[in-house]
Order: sequence, then C-alpha cells, then structure tokens
Amino acid sequence: MQNDNTVNKGRRRLLIAGTSVVGAAGAAAIAAPFLTSWSPSARALAAGAPVEMDVSKVEPGQQVRIIWRGKPVWVVNRTEEMLANLPSNDPNLRDPASTVAEQQPAYAQNPHRSRNPKYLVLVGICTHLGCSPTYRPEVAPEDLGAEWKGGWYCPCHGSRFDLAGRVYKNVPAATNLVVPPYFYKDDTTILIGEDGPAAA
Repeated sequence: MQNDNTVNKGRRRLLIAGTSVVGAAGAAAIAAPFLTSWSPSARALAAGAPVEMDVSKVEPGQQVRIIWRGKPVWVVNRTEEMLANLPSNDPNLRDPASTVAEQQPAYAQNPHRSRNPKYLVLVGICTHLGCSPTYRPEVAPEDLGAEWKGGWYCPCHGSRFDLAGRVYKNVPAATNLVVPPYFYKDDTTILIGEDGPAAA
C-alpha cells in the first residue's frame, strides 16, 4: 500500500495520456464538420463543372440540349445547306462579323461562330430578357417569312437569330447568342466549360 505523500508517476502518465487522447478525439470530432462546411458541396462543384458530350450522336440538322452551369446549351449538327445559307443572312443581321468580344471566344469569331463549321455550340438564352428561343431550322416557313433560312425565334418578344446564333436587325435582342468556352478532346468529344489547350 502506498503512502499518501508519494505520487504514482506511472498512473499520472497514464491519466495524462488518456485525457490527451480523449481530448484530441473530441477536438477532431468538433473540427471535422466545421472544416467540411468550408468545402463546396458535390452539387456546387457539379454546377460549375465542364460538361462532356459526344457530338457524333447528333444527327444532321438536329439540335441537342444539355445543361452547363444551370443554363441550356445547344449543340447543332449543321448540314451543308445550313452552312451555305449563312453568308446570305449578313445584310439582315445586326452584327454579322460578331464584333462584340464577350459573345464568343476568339476561336469562334468567324462566319460560322465555331471551332468546327459543322457543329455549333451556343448558350440557349436570348440576349434580350433571358427567354429560351425555339429552334426553327426550316427554310421560309409561312410564319417567319421567305427570308428565313433557319435559326432561332424567341417567342417572348420576337427576337430572331440565324444558324450561327447571330441576331437579326430590328428585333429586341441587341447582341448575338453567346458561344460558351469549349474544345474538342478528340474528333467527336467536346468539353463545354473550358477553352482547352488549343484555345486561340
């Protein structure tokens, strides 16, 4: 039996070590949720993440809609006829040369407004008040007139865009539809949301 005046150093060390371990575990348990709350959620990461798409599955003349950053993005496989009709629209367009730099990356500031003339990539939001225009690829429909060679018509306020997303004159929208950043990962796969290594 130990004297009351003597200290059991082994027991003291055991109690200090045990208290330290329990304290550290408690601190970690409290800190973990706090630190985790600083990290963006998977949903938040996905909202800004680039979106991959296989364009080979888009039929000629077809428009496919995907979502990137909560916005509709259109990918259109333009036919030879659609591409051939683009220059004839120029006199009727507000900005046929796409001079407003914010409307598209430099690699899409060309007559077809795309990296590859065949495939057009656009943010599907009207530049007037944010409606989503309707895809109207047909030529000279009765409701849009003989001059219409395909494009988008905004049912909200009547803005019109050609098959390169360029805005017509005398409509409420002031600028062309926006081309998002994108690049080709290979011959048929595009990544929307990044300019990629081949950005001009």
